[in-house]
Amino acid sequence: MSELLKQLKDQYKIFDITEVKSFQTFFSVDTAKLLPLVTSLKENSGYTVLVFITAVDWLEEDKFQLTYIVNNPEEKVDLGIRVFFKRDEPTMESIHHLWVHAATFQREIKEMYGIDFPGSPRVDEPFLLEGWDDIPPMRRDFDTKKYSEETFFPREGRESNDPATFMKLKLYPDE
Repeated sequence: MSELLKQLKDQYKIFDITEVKSFQTFFSVDTAKLLPLVTSLKENSGYTVLVFITAVDWLEEDKFQLTYIVNNPEEKVDLGIRVFFKRDEPTMESIHHLWVHAATFQREIKEMYGIDFPGSPRVDEPFLLEGWDDIPPMRRDFDTKKYSEETFFPREGRESNDPATFMKLKLYPDE
């Protein structure tokens, strides 16, 4: 693994390398180098499985993070590849031509975070939020409480319980 990381550091200028476990390492790379990097990992280093793609909204830092997890099934090793870009430029190259199922992850991320993947199949079609007309709901500036109060009517009869007290009463009703 360390030889591969050295090669990636030299060739793609990866940084912020964190070995989480002996079989799982995370690192960051500039957005412009992501596509060549994952292409090389798939074609030359045995990372043939795209496990998933996920997004994080760093609202206070005005940026998004995408994390791509790729797996080498022969060596049973995962790499987590992080890219960061400004929130006001939420666009990333698609990798669906490398892994067909990447289009599904990209479509969900587009709908939930508003990050576009131009050229990805069906990326502009509704995925989960049919008819949604508000800002993407996973962005941290989306006010879920306000949306719920404006969208749904209040229902009587709801109550909240402290879980510890509630379970104690359920498990030991005679005490």
